[in-house]
Parts: sequence; C-alpha cells; structure tokens
Amino acid sequence: MSSTRRAAWAAATVVVLLLAGGAVWALHTTQTPPSSAPTPTAIPSLSASPSTTATHTPTPTPSYDLGALPKVDVFAVIPALPVDDDPYGAFSGEVVRPVGDAAPVFADPGGEPVAVLPRDDPYDGTTVPVIEHRAGWVKVLLPGRAHTPSQGDAAQLTGWLRTGDVVARDLDVQIQVDISKHRIQIVRNGIIERVTGDFAWGRSETPTPHGRAFVMMVRTAPSLAYTRGHPVVYLSVQSPTLDGFGGADVAVTAFHYHDAHSGAISNGCIRVGAAAITALAALPVGTPVTVHP
Repeated sequence: MSSTRRAAWAAATVVVLLLAGGAVWALHTTQTPPSSAPTPTAIPSLSASPSTTATHTPTPTPSYDLGALPKVDVFAVIPALPVDDDPYGAFSGEVVRPVGDAAPVFADPGGEPVAVLPRDDPYDGTTVPVIEHRAGWVKVLLPGRAHTPSQGDAAQLTGWLRTGDVVARDLDVQIQVDISKHRIQIVRNGIIERVTGDFAWGRSETPTPHGRAFVMMVRTAPSLAYTRGHPVVYLSVQSPTLDGFGGADVAVTAFHYHDAHSGAISNGCIRVGAAAITALAALPVGTPVTVHP
C-alpha cells in the first residue's frame, strides 16, 4: 500500500472480514483502546552461563537504522519474512514486546533485519507469541502478510527477534478451535475450558485460516448493530483467498458475535454466541490461537 493510502486508512478504518455475508467490520481508531498488558519482565539471555572463575567483556549487540525498514503491522506485506512452516506446532508459553520504541525483525538469526516491530501501534499486534528459542533469539508470530493470496502464500507471518530487543512475560493460556469437532476451547494452565460447540466458520471459497495465529486486538464497535454491543477479537492471520475486502487492502479474520452462528456461512471469521465472545474477549492480546480443520 502506498504511504498516502496507508495514512488514509490509519486515519479512518481498517476493514476486516465479517461473518455477516457481504458486510464489513470497521475498526475505528477513536474507540477505547484495550486495557494495558501486565508489566513485562526482561527475557534472560539464552546464551549466558554462570561462572565464578572468569569474566569476559560481552560482545556489543549491533544496532541498526530502523527508519528505512518496513513496519510490521496489519497492513504490512513483506515478502522477505517467512510464513509459518509448522502451523500446528507448539507455543512456548511466552509473549514478547519490544523494549524500546521498536525492535528489528529478522528473517533468520544472524542475517540483516528486514522489518521493524513497533512497541505501540494503533491496531496493536505488538505483543507477539514465541514459537521457538535459540541462543539470543526468539522466533515469533507477527501480524501482516508475506504475500497477498493472488501473489503467493498469505499464511501466518513469522520472524526472529533478538532477546536483547524485547521484554517477555509468561502467558499460559491459548485458544483451540476444532472446526470438524465443532468446539472452541480455552486451555489455561493445562486446564481445558469448553467455550462453545455452536459457532460458524468460513465458506469453501472464503475459508477460515487454519493453523497458528494470535489475538492481535480486541475492540468494541457500537455502530455495528449485529455485534449487539459485544467486542470483536481480531486475529493476526488474514484470508487465504482474499487480497482485500470491502475496498480495503486487508482481509483480517476475527471472532465476533452474530445472531446466526452455525455452519460454514462466513467470509472467514468465526461467529459465536454472547457467552463465547465474552470469554474470548477477556483474554489478553498476544494470546495464541490454533484453528484445526
């Protein structure tokens, strides 16, 4: 998206997929932002080992000029970043967030950065779940896309962050969706809480994305009558078949309330009842989500 179009959307709305046939969601920046996440704690260096017999001077962490790098956000299309190569893999139980204004994002450890993840963004997506550790590095899920569906693989985006650039906290909760078994569950500290067995998902031509993702943002949109005042839980992953939706260059999926919430009837979002959306919206941003077909 050009800078002019990005500015226009950021000043107005982000359009995302709805489960109400041809309707669209509008995310207004004037809405009340989500509550602050708990104060994170510094993630330890994974390469450090205690020693009582010798000391050494640490190797300085390279710094980079981040101004020329593309920003990782819901609008981003960054071919240099990989999509998730293990979509049903485990999460580490941690989420991270940049410790400064922004953190460089790498396609692989040791290379040059190809993007930048801000600490704060109007559409959130800056508290991200860890899916792999290496010494001095964490691999995370990210918002945005590597490609639009017409140009390549639009699956869940990933990237690497240096541990020195982020702070972390434990988050032992995740959402599990199983479409064929008709169940949505919250798994909290190893305990399964059944949320609902009555929900709707994407039609064959606009399927709900499968695999790993995370809660990018939670917003309430009172102007959208069909939500009945319930919040919308927006996910990091976008449509596998739609480049954009409703005239926008994004096609974000979400959990949301709708009176009709049963069967394959949506444009990719997951429709649920009132009790289910209340439970899902209470989870913090960064919460891992896995959707099984």
